[in-house]
Amino acid sequence: MALLSEGRLTSAKTIAESINMSDGYLEQLFIPLRRAGIILGARGPQGGYHPARSIAEIKVGDVLRAVEGTLQPTECATDTDVCPSRDFCMSRHTWRELYAAITDCVDSISLKDLVDAYYAPDRIEYNI
Repeated sequence: MALLSEGRLTSAKTIAESINMSDGYLEQLFIPLRRAGIILGARGPQGGYHPARSIAEIKVGDVLRAVEGTLQPTECATDTDVCPSRDFCMSRHTWRELYAAITDCVDSISLKDLVDAYYAPDRIEYNI
C-alpha cells in the first residue's frame, strides 16, 4: 500500500495480488491497522484502503505494534514486578537493552524510508 500513491484507495485484492498473499489474510491484518489509525478503509465498489496519514509519519514500529502487540522480548523488560527474581536476575539488563534497541530501530524507520529504499537504484534484493 505504501508503494501506491498516497490518498489513493486500493482494494485488498489488488494489494494482496501484488504481494502474492491471500486477500482474506490481508483483510485480517488490516483490522488491527484500522483500529490503530494507521490505515483507513472505504466500503463499496470503489472502496479500498489507504494510509491514514503521510507514510513519512508512519513508523515500522507503529505497524508492528498494531499487528503483533508489544515488541518486548520478555515481560520483565518493562515491568519489574512480574519476576520474583528481579533483585538478582542476571538476564534482565540484557532483555531491557534488547527491547530498547528493537524499539529504537523500528521507531526510526518510516514507511517512506522503506519505499525510498525499494526504489533506490542500488537496492539489495534478498531472496531466501
